[in-house]
Amino acid sequence: MPRDRVLTVPNALSAIRFVLVPVFLYLLLVADATGWAVAVLMFSGASDWADGKIARLFANQSSRLGELLDPAVDRIYMVTVPISMALAGIIPWWVVILLLARDGVLAATLPVLRSRGLSALPVTYIGKAATFALMSGLPLVLLGQFDGQWARVVLAIGWGFLIWGMAMYLWSGILYLLQVGMVMRKLPPARKTVEP
Repeated sequence: MPRDRVLTVPNALSAIRFVLVPVFLYLLLVADATGWAVAVLMFSGASDWADGKIARLFANQSSRLGELLDPAVDRIYMVTVPISMALAGIIPWWVVILLLARDGVLAATLPVLRSRGLSALPVTYIGKAATFALMSGLPLVLLGQFDGQWARVVLAIGWGFLIWGMAMYLWSGILYLLQVGMVMRKLPPARKTVEP
């Protein structure tokens, strides 16, 4: 099956998740509709899991576009959701700073990888687990903003996921940097061909 397919179910789910980013921002920061904002996050998390599962199960649903689009939309959520929740006073800014600093450091390694002919390193299991924990914890912390005993329980569970996810996210960043170090030691920079 050709890998340049565009119209696949996983790609459609990723596109819907992308379109829902401004919807989430509007619901949380403008309309003050916390319940609907939580619903958008939960749908986005479920569709993120579903598009990966579908792409792995059905060969005709896997595509090069999906391999680029899915992690790109994940990164957008990992930036916009914490920032918007900090703007709304739901999480402290140090959480946002830690998450963005980790991503910034890893982004700074891309020129090194490209100089060795690589576009990126493979995603690790711990990185996937960290993203899952963060994308579970953030909606739960948001859901915990309601009144009632149940909301306090949900908030505690959400913070548990969030702290666990942040620890794994930072650890996966350290592992990524170690991999970059190995690439730098073992792969010489790619030579540029000069056109005659």
